[in-house]
Amino acid sequence: MSDKLKLAIGSLLLGLVVLALKLLAWALTGSVALLSDALESTVNLATALAALIAIRVAAMPADTNHPFGHHKAEYFSAVLEGVLIIVAALLILREAWAGFWAPRPLDAPLLGLAINAGATALNAAWAFVLVRQGRRLRSPALVADGKHLWADVVTSGGVALGVLLALVTGWWVLDPVMAALVAVNILWSGYSVVMASLSGLMDEAVPEDVQEKIRTVISAQATGAVEAHDLKTRHAGSATFVEFHLVVPGEMSVFDAHEICDRVEREMARAVPDVHTTIHVEPDHKSKDSGVIPVDEG
Repeated sequence: MSDKLKLAIGSLLLGLVVLALKLLAWALTGSVALLSDALESTVNLATALAALIAIRVAAMPADTNHPFGHHKAEYFSAVLEGVLIIVAALLILREAWAGFWAPRPLDAPLLGLAINAGATALNAAWAFVLVRQGRRLRSPALVADGKHLWADVVTSGGVALGVLLALVTGWWVLDPVMAALVAVNILWSGYSVVMASLSGLMDEAVPEDVQEKIRTVISAQATGAVEAHDLKTRHAGSATFVEFHLVVPGEMSVFDAHEICDRVEREMARAVPDVHTTIHVEPDHKSKDSGVIPVDEG
């Protein structure tokens, strides 16, 4: 079982535990804010399940119908997570609106807050693990799941503050008001997750620091060639795709040109994890004046 899959299963199991704790906190207090927090946690379960499915699909090898692999499946999961975050925020706003017009004292607020705090601590620790390991494993689904959990942590913090203020002041309307304020923050989180995922679905180029690393590898390893140009990059899940044209002297043999390409591909694999490199070899009369990557003479 891969590390990605283990983390996705862990998210699903933790989501069940956290949801149970938050529902218990709401049942004890009757707090609209705590109910809203529990509603947000139900989305955690759905997104964890979506991430699990996406990671399994993305890990499938390339086939006849998907010759470039299934890497983009993770982006669909991340988009779904962002949409569900937004849906959760709208549900919270709905509950907050009802509570604003009919505020009521809370039952056992301190016990409810203590239980909710325990669930929040679990979410915070796991969110840190998911984001850190998701970036290490280059998994958009895990990173999105971690950010979603962190949004839940922010939600819980705001909810706790609202309940405490309501308890101290006796202004029970603060309970739904705080729930509404936190829902706005969750809306922004959902928007951010969706936009980050769409960039991958739209074949956005890799970050500039990675592009510079790619240029450096080409320049250093393509000795014997004249130049490289028309560099294109994109990322899909954990995979990075690189393609460019390599100009070689017209009299160079196919064997020697192929040796240069092999050398570039080997070093590219060391420099960029899970990279797929495609090189189009051209004779020197195809040289260009712009977009050129100069080749070191060695």
